[in-house]
Amino acid sequence: MGTVTLTIDNKEVKAEEGMTILQAARKAGIHIPTLCHHDELKYYTACRICMVEIEKRGRTSLDTACSCPVEDKIVVRTRSENLNKIRKTLLELMLAHAPDSPILLEMAREYGADKDRFEKSPSFCILCGLCVRYCAEVAKKNAIGFVDRGVRREIAFVPEVAAKECWKCKGCFPLCPTEYLQATFVLTQALSPVPFSTEASG
Repeated sequence: MGTVTLTIDNKEVKAEEGMTILQAARKAGIHIPTLCHHDELKYYTACRICMVEIEKRGRTSLDTACSCPVEDKIVVRTRSENLNKIRKTLLELMLAHAPDSPILLEMAREYGADKDRFEKSPSFCILCGLCVRYCAEVAKKNAIGFVDRGVRREIAFVPEVAAKECWKCKGCFPLCPTEYLQATFVLTQALSPVPFSTEASG
């Protein structure tokens, strides 16, 4: 596999073909914020926080760094007035759903986001999909998934699977940026007709 040379924030970066801009930036020590990204999971582009500006043959476009492959001679900007405004608005929208998330509040301070800009609709889930994807792609248990669509979309455990598998795993718990996952698990445990037990076995 060959290498390409691109510029990220005025720094010349060499990257392997097939790498994403996010991977190339991290390898070069350049920070790009993310919320729905995890190195072990396929990219998802749900949060859009990793949006960057890409200049190619005199044209500038926006794309998500987690999914966009590197190309030779492109120029990437990870911070700009426009990008800061985009991230600020995205954070304000997410804070309307998860106003007490420590991760979101920390990022809000960095980008000057107003957690009270939008009317609160506290679902406490930002639909980053980390738990669903981790369970399917890494744990391979499919104990949690999305239900409904649009504004009613949310995550839900499959009681029959969760009762058997989740006590032994819980690998997705620390990935949740809002702690909604833990609350959903406790609720599933309380309401499930299937007994949950710390001794549950496969």
